[in-house]
Amino acid sequence: MRKYIVMFLLLSFLTDTFSQNQNSVWCFGDSAGIDFSNIANPIPIQTSMDGRGSCASISDSIGNLLFYANSRGGISGNTTRVWNKNHQLMQNGDSIVGEAWFNEITIIPFPDTPSYFYLFTLGGIAGSSQTGFYYSILDLSLNGNLGAVIQKNTPLLNDEMADCVKTVKHGNGRDWWVIAKLSSISLTHINRFFVFLISPLGISAPIIHDLGNAVDGDFQRFSINNIGNKLMLTNTMGLMTEYDFDRCTGLISNPNNIFTEQTSDFSRLFWEGAYAPNDSLFYVTTTWYSFPNDTSRLLQYNLFVPDIPASCDTLIELKHPVQPSAVRQGPDQKIYISSFYDWGFPGYPYPDTVYNQYNMNLSVVNSPDIDGVLCNFQPFSFYLGGKRTYWGLPNNPNYELGRWVGSPCDTITSGIEESTIINDAEFYVFYHSGWQQLFVNAKNIKGNNSLLQIFDLSGKEVFSSAKKTQPPYFTQDVNCSNFANGLYIVSLTTEKERLIGKFVKK
Repeated sequence: MRKYIVMFLLLSFLTDTFSQNQNSVWCFGDSAGIDFSNIANPIPIQTSMDGRGSCASISDSIGNLLFYANSRGGISGNTTRVWNKNHQLMQNGDSIVGEAWFNEITIIPFPDTPSYFYLFTLGGIAGSSQTGFYYSILDLSLNGNLGAVIQKNTPLLNDEMADCVKTVKHGNGRDWWVIAKLSSISLTHINRFFVFLISPLGISAPIIHDLGNAVDGDFQRFSINNIGNKLMLTNTMGLMTEYDFDRCTGLISNPNNIFTEQTSDFSRLFWEGAYAPNDSLFYVTTTWYSFPNDTSRLLQYNLFVPDIPASCDTLIELKHPVQPSAVRQGPDQKIYISSFYDWGFPGYPYPDTVYNQYNMNLSVVNSPDIDGVLCNFQPFSFYLGGKRTYWGLPNNPNYELGRWVGSPCDTITSGIEESTIINDAEFYVFYHSGWQQLFVNAKNIKGNNSLLQIFDLSGKEVFSSAKKTQPPYFTQDVNCSNFANGLYIVSLTTEKERLIGKFVKK
């Protein structure tokens, strides 16, 4: 028997003063932006950024822009810049990791300090000068509330990372999960996810999931649904897999492979996707490279039918030189799609002569909860006020997602000193091969409700049982006669802690 303890945080309640309207201002492309403060009438604005892809922005509780960031193409090294609310370069806001990819930047507020923010950036694409996953810290109370970057390029991982990073609110409605992904130029099939907990105590060591059903390449994309319990992974080899995501524990599990990867004839190169507001539909752009007849599409899939691939509706099909790219749900619950216009090598930046309907407008799905053509897709219908778009739109999380009501973690206990209980809990997992029986025991645990789960190495949940507990003890036996041989992960979650163990069935 061996003890496995995973740190869980019990912290004082903090009212999130930035819980509304933080996604109100978008900054992207060639000086483009949208102000959604008036949901019924979003308007184009001018910004200082000029980037082909990666960008993120954040506003205050009433929708006023606080700052934004973007990486830049055409230069090497750490290219990310941070701009203040006056569209000026923030103090110390240059030379931040990021090399002009498409989903390598995201922003979240500190859970406990209203003026502090994390900026997460990736530097891990093949050929990057600084591989890994990094964070910087900004303090907006400085320089007359224009802010400054006070800590820059702190490493979290040194691995080569895929071009995707996403954040989602913890089930307590205050903390955050940050999800990143391994890449590899050798195209292995580890399919490794890194999940970091962001709390008032800082950034935790990552929870690592190896789910093994996808090539670890550079061009992968995450999409998180609106209630935060589903994660869609797509890539440029045609993979589309939806996972369960546990907002209490950070666990990624139960992969549903909608499309497996293609090994030839890459006719469904998935670029990027987004869930409809009611999470029933998924919108994704795709490209088939067969120059000079490159074909791009915007597709809609119904996630609530038995045969998801057969539900596909093609909302638009475009030929080279136009490529629909980023897909995002706006604050007005419409789906916005950017387009790149391939005017010729090197693609970015556009010459002053390349202005047209494709790069001066976003396409819009006006009723994205409706299946098929009734979703009211209007191509190139949102005018950007004379500014231009490329492949990217802001990689902003769902800032307004609240706590997971009824979950084991939907409240925050008082008293930061209570976190010392993590040193007392003991977790014992013992498997008897002759009886094919698993014995799970714990002592010195806290909490009156428990959830016992068992997962195989693919992340699939094979057992789940919720019940009342009688602290400080927990005990349960599980019949494993129907389990296949292999390694299993055992998770015991209460409203106050999570314990992890493992066993091997032979």
